[in-house]
Amino acid sequence: MYLLLSIVLSGLLGAFLLMLGPEIGGVIAFAIIAGCLFRGIYLLNDLHQRISKIAPKKDKVKDAYEDYMKEKAKREENESL
Repeated sequence: MYLLLSIVLSGLLGAFLLMLGPEIGGVIAFAIIAGCLFRGIYLLNDLHQRISKIAPKKDKVKDAYEDYMKEKAKREENESL
């Protein structure tokens, strides 16, 4: 329902901007689109910051140690065969 409402309203806005002329309508349309894009980028950045605070950090040293131990176990297994 909201999608249909958005389509109808954007159609009405487009018709209104066409009536204003290409210069004024173009400037207003560009401002609306640029504003929406900047707002979207701001919201994505805010979302990233909130998630990065919640998500656990990976310990690179611990991961490297676990990988080393797995490789060592595989080598020892291959040598014993």
